[in-house]
Amino acid sequence: MGKRDELIEKYAEDLKTKCGMEPDMDLLTKVTIGCGPTIYDADASTVASSQPGELETVKNNFLIKKLGLSDGPELMTAIDSVVETYGKSERNKFRAVIYYMLVKHFGKESVYG
Repeated sequence: MGKRDELIEKYAEDLKTKCGMEPDMDLLTKVTIGCGPTIYDADASTVASSQPGELETVKNNFLIKKLGLSDGPELMTAIDSVVETYGKSERNKFRAVIYYMLVKHFGKESVYG
């Protein structure tokens, strides 16, 4: 099993145990691949949810640019909701897991079709 497959398994485990979700492995794999090389970098692979600038980056680079959503207060509300689901006290919030939950939240699975 390659490094990416190991990471996908780790993300799936987080979705099950920390987020209470049964992951769609095909979609999770596509979202993980979409994150590119950031998944291999300890700092870039996680989202610092306590830093407003980091959440703005998720909003602008992922929700608006990647998913094609229009800017509005509902985007930050969704990010806050996903962070809450993951657990605010959870130190390592993996970017791929956050992105996966946002894709599901907005019903944008077709972007990865």
